[in-house]
Amino acid sequence: MSTSASLTRAIALVDGNNFYVSCERVFNPGLEKSPLVILSNNDGCIVSRSQEARDLGIPMGLPFFKAKQLIQSHGLKWLSSNYTLYGDMSARMMNTLAQFSPDQEIYSIDECFLDLTGITSDSQLISYGLTIKERVQRDLGLPTCVGIGPSKTLAKLANHIAKKNKQFGGAFAWAALSQQEQIEWLKKVNVAEVWGVGRRLLEQLNTIGIKTVYDLQQANTDLIRRRFSIVLARTVAELNGVACLEMVDIKEPINKQQIISSKSFGEPIQALPLLREAVASYVCRAAEKLREQASVCHNVTVFVRTNPFAKHQPQYHNQISIPLSIGTADSRRLIHAACYGLERIYRSNYVYKKAGIILSDLHDAYHHQGDLFTKIDEEKSQQVMRTIDNLNLRYGANTLTLASTGIVVGNPHSWRMRANQKSQCFTTRWDEIALAKAC
Repeated sequence: MSTSASLTRAIALVDGNNFYVSCERVFNPGLEKSPLVILSNNDGCIVSRSQEARDLGIPMGLPFFKAKQLIQSHGLKWLSSNYTLYGDMSARMMNTLAQFSPDQEIYSIDECFLDLTGITSDSQLISYGLTIKERVQRDLGLPTCVGIGPSKTLAKLANHIAKKNKQFGGAFAWAALSQQEQIEWLKKVNVAEVWGVGRRLLEQLNTIGIKTVYDLQQANTDLIRRRFSIVLARTVAELNGVACLEMVDIKEPINKQQIISSKSFGEPIQALPLLREAVASYVCRAAEKLREQASVCHNVTVFVRTNPFAKHQPQYHNQISIPLSIGTADSRRLIHAACYGLERIYRSNYVYKKAGIILSDLHDAYHHQGDLFTKIDEEKSQQVMRTIDNLNLRYGANTLTLASTGIVVGNPHSWRMRANQKSQCFTTRWDEIALAKAC
């Protein structure tokens, strides 16, 4: 959207409240009003908290074993993370939000910017923000907050104010305030809430007397540039209403320069055959992403490590890179390279907690260099991989996979990720769709 000089810039940031928790509550209303946390992979750390859990003083990132006593004392509930559900709900939310502006920038799984310039007047921005919030709540059952400002940084800050101050009803716009009212709010908010101000930068700003957002807004831009960076100088300009960060159109996917697949094991393992299965499984997933972006890989890195928190056990970590003479997206060839590397770095007298692979030196599949001395039937290779991908897309992940990833009969392998309290994939699997019963 082209912005006329006569129009005041208006950027909205829409953010899902406690997004993972909210997604779970949509399909399980019994979780409403209860302290609830969502755990990371292998049920390790807390990655999302309901407001009730926040009120109990549970911090983000807390190892779950440290919070277990609260389960009995405060009725704390917990669930394993369900990224399939969260990703699909995110896509639905972004599609709904796209109806409110032709210019949308998806910033994260639960946040997006909308350019509202010229769509509505300054006096109607709050009303428009509330309409956005109510539509998402009505269509998806997800609570959100909307912050609106003349720059992205001020929109982010407005969203923070909307979320922390219930009197605004979930929507806050700088344009709705007088200049004096804006100053009063800037003085109330700690500079730590400014987009891009991390812990180390916060300490440095505090040492020179910058403790509130207002302090940073009033700082000398040249001084900030010389002492810190051009990035922070742009932040100061954005806090003064000068838009330095443009909307970014990311509707077209950007090919990754490397693809990583790595997980901690559900249980520590020592045997090489189990490590091979885990590494092969990670390669298969990474290779699917590689083919999705129509790339080939020229280098495979594999790494292993023990548990650094198990101080009583001997520690070991290592990695190795295997270059490929011909780029490939064939899972079989990539697994062969990764397992060859694994055998080179494996040591039998250690208990391993994590392994992973990195596919790097990626190139366009249609314009990569061949090898006169290596005979590979590329057409047959592509047909096999295409068949596997199509079947898995149609019937679900791992419907068809390679034997090197392990054949699971009955109980899953010990290295597979723990998810003891995972909810159903309500929106992506027919056999797990929510059921409604009439009384």
